[in-house]
Order: sequence, then C-alpha cells, then structure tokens
Amino acid sequence: MTSTGRLTGTIGPRTRRVVYGEVSLDELPLHVRVDRAHIAMLTARGLISPHAAAELLRCMDELTAEGFTQLRDRPAPRGLYLMYEGYLIERLGPDIGGVLHSGRSRNDLKATITALRLRDWVLEFGEQAVRLLGVLLSRARAHRDVLMPVHTHFQAAMPITYGHYLLGVATAVARDLDALRAAADGLRVCPLGASAVAGTDLPIDPAHTARLLGFDAPARHALDAVASRDVALRILGAAAGLAVTLSRLGADLQLWSSAEFGFVTFPDRLVGGSSAMPQKRNAFLLEHVKAKPAQALGAWAAAASAMSAIPFTNSIEVGTEAVASVWHGLAACVDSVLLSQVVVSGARPVPERMRARAEAGLTAATSIANRLVRHGVPFRSAHQQVGAAVRAAIEAGSTDLAAFGPPGWLDGVGLEDLDLAALVRAHAYGGGPGDFDEPHADAVGAWAGRRQWLADWRAAGRAADEQLAEEVAKLLVPA
Repeated sequence: MTSTGRLTGTIGPRTRRVVYGEVSLDELPLHVRVDRAHIAMLTARGLISPHAAAELLRCMDELTAEGFTQLRDRPAPRGLYLMYEGYLIERLGPDIGGVLHSGRSRNDLKATITALRLRDWVLEFGEQAVRLLGVLLSRARAHRDVLMPVHTHFQAAMPITYGHYLLGVATAVARDLDALRAAADGLRVCPLGASAVAGTDLPIDPAHTARLLGFDAPARHALDAVASRDVALRILGAAAGLAVTLSRLGADLQLWSSAEFGFVTFPDRLVGGSSAMPQKRNAFLLEHVKAKPAQALGAWAAAASAMSAIPFTNSIEVGTEAVASVWHGLAACVDSVLLSQVVVSGARPVPERMRARAEAGLTAATSIANRLVRHGVPFRSAHQQVGAAVRAAIEAGSTDLAAFGPPGWLDGVGLEDLDLAALVRAHAYGGGPGDFDEPHADAVGAWAGRRQWLADWRAAGRAADEQLAEEVAKLLVPA
C-alpha cells in the first residue's frame, strides 16, 4: 500500500531503513493478539459483520500457523502494520480487510503493543529477580554464622556475618522489586480505544478489548493514552535501580575474591583465565554485573531526553525513539539479574580468612567502648580510652586490646573473653547481625508475596487469553 488517498508517494528504501529499521515480523503475534480482541469487540458492537470477522480471523490464524512466511520479504514502505493490513486487504478484499482498523489508529495500537511487550517483560524479569532474591535469602541463612568484618571507607569496622551481609543486600533488592511493581501498575490500563489522539465517534467498547487483552481497565483520557510513555520510563528506572544495587554487590564480591582479601572463592566454571598469565583466575562475571547499570542508566537518560520538551501529543520522539532506548536498557537489566544469580549461588566464603581479618582489624573496639558505657563511662571518654589502646596494640603488633589500656581499665566489664561470635550475637539491636531470625523470616514471607503477585498477574493473563479464545471460537462457528 503506497497510497493513502491524500498521499501517492512514499520514502525511498534507504530512508525507510533509517525510519523503520530492518522490518522484523517479531511483533506480528502481538498485533494479531490485539486484532483478535478488536475484532471481537467490533462484532459485538455491530460495527463489522460476523462474516467479515470470521474471514479476518481465519486469515490471521493461517498467517500465524505458517509463521507469517507469506509476509517475509514483502515491501513495507510505511512500516510493519500497514504492510500486514495491506496483505489482509489484498487477500480478503477492501470490504473485509479494510474494516479491521475501524475505531482505532496506529497511535493507540502502538501504545497497546508497547504495553503488552512491557507486561511480558515485567513478568519474565520479575520472576528472575524474585528467583535471585530467593538465592540471596537462602545463602544468607546458610552463612548466618560465618564471621567477617564489615568495612566502612575500605577499613575494617565491626564484626558481622556473611549471612547478615547477604540479608542486607536482599533487603535492598526487595525494595527495588517493590519499585518495579509500583511502576508496573501503570500497565493495568489499556490504551486501545484512544484512536489517533482524541478517541472516536464510533460506538466502540474499550472496556471489552481491555478485558480480552488482560488489562484491568481502558484508558480514561485519549490524549494521555497516546502521548505518554512515562510507564516505560518508570519501569526502566526501577529495573536500573536494581542493577545499581547488584553492581554494589558485585564490587564487594570482586574485592573479596582478590588474593589480598581472600574472603570468597568461585569455582572454575565462574572465573576466566588470562591469555598471557597462567596463574590468573579472573572473576570476570562480576565486572559485567558492575558495568550493566551504565547501559541501563544511559538508556534511561536517552529515553528521558527524547521525551523532554516534546509537545504532549502522539509523537515519534516519544513513542518510537524514546521507547527504542528503553528496550536496550531493559535488556541490560536482565543480564545483570541473570549473572547475579550465578555469582551469588556460586560464591563460597572462606570462614577462616574472614574471621582472621575481623580479629586483625580490631573490630571488637566499639563493643569494648560500649561495655565501658554500661559501667558509667561517658561514650566519648570510652571512645578515647579504647582508641589509645588500639594505637598501643598496633604499635606492639598485638590484637589484645585489654592488655594495652591503663592498669585495670577493663576490670569488671565482662570482657575477659572477647569472642567475636559472642560480640556479633550481642548486636541484636538496631538491625544488627545478632537479630537475624525475625528479619530473615519477614523477608522470606515478603518474598513469597512477591512470587504470588507475579503468579496472580500471569494467571489473570491466562484467563484473559481463554476468554478471548472463547469469543473468537464463537465467531468462527458458521451461522
């Protein structure tokens, strides 16, 4: 189809490739999915005949069954959809093929296709992210008693456990998932029915098509439905936030896997060698985890920039150019989650090394100061006394702080045995590692709730598909 009635020419092949890219048939199954719902609605409203509906549906079924082979290499001077619609008109005639687009536009159709693609993406990505969260929680429970120093400013700070660290990461990942869920709520509304930009005067039923496509409701404002892609931007932002969290985990694991730290090891399958240095074991997967947010954040910036200062109406900048950047960023977020599943499950702590560094780093110092506080010493005075003992112990090459303060300075404070495990257990306030069971149980319960959210959403989609199949089947039965 090269003529619109108003226009009789179209752009040339080179310009077409710039505008539309290489025409891919990958989106056609989604087009057919929307078309089937649209046909069911148009027929129910008496806007097309049952005969036309049946002919269209049969032709679509044939195309789908054949993998759209009849459309391959077909010229698409005005994009995929009009090439596909042109085939239907050519095959069925204008009186049947030409009625499909009644009551809609490429604008609301494109917005709906984007929403469906995003919904499928969120379900797949969400399930993988929830799986990663489960891995973090499982590893946290398994390593809840593995002592290690926590660092601030790259200096040993206090004793914690590896399980406590992983539970902390899991807590942040859970929030990122909640942000994704909140952003994805915008996908509950179906743009179909908004038409070009101002709805239509044909008596369509957008709630009908919304229901058949698995949406909760139709859009209430036509202009917003076709002008806005803020939901895509928010979904990318939430996913990028998760990738950022995982990059911080990757930075820790990479540092801890170095020989200088020696806190964690990875099996051979998760490390790489060097083409020149035979001794190397490079935890290179972590470098990908660390770098993926750059792609996601860059894509967000590109998409937001493409949307910025664009008139609030249907526009190529927002609906096409910005959304193209979104998909690139979302792909990077998927990679981040999949790689993180592998490295978190594969990382093995080295308890002896971790404990030794916690002891050598004098991480019991704050606990000693707090014991003095319990015996009436002002904290700032206790801090100074312990600090002086730390200086003296380091100068003497010792980790026995009790031996380097004033005579008898720790008498009666109950620190004859400065066992790090006991000190960790005592940190049961303010979210410390001694209070592990309840936060972990709460996190597991919330994890199950997030799994259920995704399962319920997917089940609702299956129910909509079944309803659509039933309505289509009735239309295909001869009168």
